[in-house]
Amino acid sequence: MKNYLKILIAFVGALGLFASCEKDGEQLVMRENVIAPSITAMPDLALARDNGANELVFKCSPIDAGFTASANYFLEAAAAGTGFEDAVLLYNGISCDEITITVNQLNSMLLDILPEDATSSAEFRIRGVLETDAGAGVENFEYISDTKTADATVFGLLRLDVMITGATGIQKVVSPASDGSYNGFVKFGAGDSFTLTNPETGHVYGGSAGSLTQDGPAIAVAEAGWYDLSADIINGTFAIDPYFIGLVGSATPNGWDAPDSKMDYDPATKTWQITIDLAPGFVKFRRNDGWGWNMGLVEGEEGAMEGDLQQGGAGNDIPIDEAGNYTVIFNIISDSAGTYKFIKN
Repeated sequence: MKNYLKILIAFVGALGLFASCEKDGEQLVMRENVIAPSITAMPDLALARDNGANELVFKCSPIDAGFTASANYFLEAAAAGTGFEDAVLLYNGISCDEITITVNQLNSMLLDILPEDATSSAEFRIRGVLETDAGAGVENFEYISDTKTADATVFGLLRLDVMITGATGIQKVVSPASDGSYNGFVKFGAGDSFTLTNPETGHVYGGSAGSLTQDGPAIAVAEAGWYDLSADIINGTFAIDPYFIGLVGSATPNGWDAPDSKMDYDPATKTWQITIDLAPGFVKFRRNDGWGWNMGLVEGEEGAMEGDLQQGGAGNDIPIDEAGNYTVIFNIISDSAGTYKFIKN
């Protein structure tokens, strides 16, 4: 065996890892006790809407493995005392020395775990996953920083209230960037009409054919269901598109035919949910009763009561083994990925 390259990996002690490589007489040694990454400096977390475009910097130190190591880093936040069970991911990348996030971006993410317009205790950590040579037969190793606790003040997003004629409840669309552009999921009944009210100014907006004007006419909706509603009060435009998320498949009442079993959106958890009787068979999730957008099991997965989803695919239907009444929870992470959970009632 040539002396130019030699790799030795062995497990030692509690961490059980020691690695060395020798090249041209130079030896690189992985520490027996690898030093985890750490958060060395936190930004001021008294977030204010007026400073939304300002940049905040989290300063961190990388994993010290005894040599320059390749790693993926994850900056996470959670409400204090939750053990990071419902953590939000603030950053993911291959470096962590300085992580820059705008006030608006951080505020939008923290709203998933903290109450708006209030100061709350939050916890932060940086995780590092050390990459290893796939040919060495060794799995990646994860190292987690000590937890940093800080008070965070997050502001509620600017909103427009959706005022449906004759309805008592109020839904809303929000402006994450506080720039006059609003968006959100809204549920309408067949034949509903609505206007949009700015609760801070009292201005009322309506319109037709995609044109939005102050004191304009109520906007009509023909079909019942959930819609993706956007409105731009600066440019005077709006769009309202059907966004019907449904469960389809041999395990559902209508089988593989439309109409699908429609799900409801929960703004508190940002998930789609339905309680439904299912038979043994298979299901997938899709939008607007069509196959242009659908999600099934990640390739290679066999399916269980919960798991990860991917966009499209063939032969990746989710199996339902037992008949019964189920609560189904569908989380759309992006147009290409999601998660699901089946709870048998």
